Amino acid sequence: MSIHLPPLNALRAFVAAAQHLSFTKAANELNVTPAAVSHQVKALEEFIGAPLFTRLTRALRLTDRGQAALPNLTEGFALLAVGAKLLMDEQDENVLTVTATPSFGGQWLVPRLVDFQDAYPDIKIRIDASMAIIDLRRDGIDVAIRWGSGDYPGHAADRLFEDEVFPVCSPKLMSGAHPLIKPQDLVHHTLLHSGSVFNDVSYAEWPMWLELAGAGQVDWRKGPEFSMENMAVQAAVEGHGVALVNTSLVRDELASGRLVQPFEEVIPTDFAYYLVVPNEYRDRPAISAFRTWLLQEVAPLDAA
Repeated sequence: MSIHLPPLNALRAFVAAAQHLSFTKAANELNVTPAAVSHQVKALEEFIGAPLFTRLTRALRLTDRGQAALPNLTEGFALLAVGAKLLMDEQDENVLTVTATPSFGGQWLVPRLVDFQDAYPDIKIRIDASMAIIDLRRDGIDVAIRWGSGDYPGHAADRLFEDEVFPVCSPKLMSGAHPLIKPQDLVHHTLLHSGSVFNDVSYAEWPMWLELAGAGQVDWRKGPEFSMENMAVQAAVEGHGVALVNTSLVRDELASGRLVQPFEEVIPTDFAYYLVVPNEYRDRPAISAFRTWLLQEVAPLDAA
């Protein structure tokens, strides 16, 4: 009789959080945000129908159930790592596996991959579009592109962009019955929202921008919410509303005129997209080639 097991990502998040007794330290280990770890742990608790942590003001404490399960789960992941290593020992050094968030992968990376393949035709690249909690070494991933603080112990992290957050829309919304001239004009338009595990204190949202722009009377709660930021970008391109996005995901659309930035107000962010590589992987030829190519691609964009 088969047992319906919880998702591995949720179990991995629990193990990391239990070992550190901290969502923040677990997030650093797993190369994700604390909100992502908290989300996965909560999902696991809902799956089993019981709490695994007692959440204190500035700390976590394992419940009896969490304490009982931790040793076996820790051993289980160690065995998985051994098995994965056996599989990876024979891997082709010319195969490169890259994980990127779906928004960055679809919006920025994929349109440029043909240039990488032209420059390095002998390297076969595999793209994993995912926001899942991963351990690069354990999961057989060579390179990750993640939105975060850049604090990834045991990994080399290259910041790809200097990002800001601001509204964008189709040029057609700049005219018509209710043209977007000042931020207060947003009261006549649909606000597009992108909801994801990134939406913690590190990620700017509509209420923050509206307050900055002096447009607090605009009802930010209305409008559709998309699970991925690139979906909100596409809706904005089609003229379905105004999206609040970070610079790196709309550079091409702004340059081509498919989107415009209607207002000057921007929100700076300490978070950014990073290229993350385990320290011991950096000198592998395929990884070194991809890193060199990617940094060359983003250099003129940040200089603009």
